[in-house]
Amino acid sequence: LIGFIVHEAKRIRRINWKDIEPATFSTGSGALDKGKITGVTRIENDEVLLILDLESVVEDLGIYAPKTDIDFGKIEKFTGTALILDDSMTARKRVKEMMQQMGFQVVEAKDGVEGINKLEELSQVYGESLNDTLKIIVSDVEMPQMDGFHFAARIKEDPRFKDIPIVFNSSLSNEFMNEKGVQEAGGEGYLVKFNASDFFNEIAKVIKKHQSQEQG
Repeated sequence: LIGFIVHEAKRIRRINWKDIEPATFSTGSGALDKGKITGVTRIENDEVLLILDLESVVEDLGIYAPKTDIDFGKIEKFTGTALILDDSMTARKRVKEMMQQMGFQVVEAKDGVEGINKLEELSQVYGESLNDTLKIIVSDVEMPQMDGFHFAARIKEDPRFKDIPIVFNSSLSNEFMNEKGVQEAGGEGYLVKFNASDFFNEIAKVIKKHQSQEQG
């Protein structure tokens, strides 16, 4: 468990992810450094709240440092493309590196809306052979504009994308979220950030299971 000590909590707000926008604004002195900002939301009097990217903060503290006991030479290798979704730049970077270590070409998206747009672009390029190229989707759960569960539900309704396996990769670690992601949203797996060994094993298991179902 990781805890953060704050000087003062003036108010606790419950904000729907649909009300959170990407941090694309700028200041009078130039572009805002968004390295630690994952999104913004507007409150009363048109004030703007910044949403901290706590995964990036934890990364800087070295808590997410990769394990040194992993033999990268023994990681199972695959070919093809993987689509990864995460609103945290730090998390996307880490997932991208791990997927590349498994042999994948990686396409990135920062939320579910952009993820659907990326799928549309890939569909235009590969057409009916998309499922032979795009091997897996790895998605965060909590993201602005469209979360991972709604993203999964949307693509499972589309005959072009419904057979592409999805693995959720989230900071949320309770059993309810696991069950909701796998059973209700149509995911094939659920991972809690960031255990590299579990990540490699789960991705390989899901892909091999999917391949055996196709062959069967």
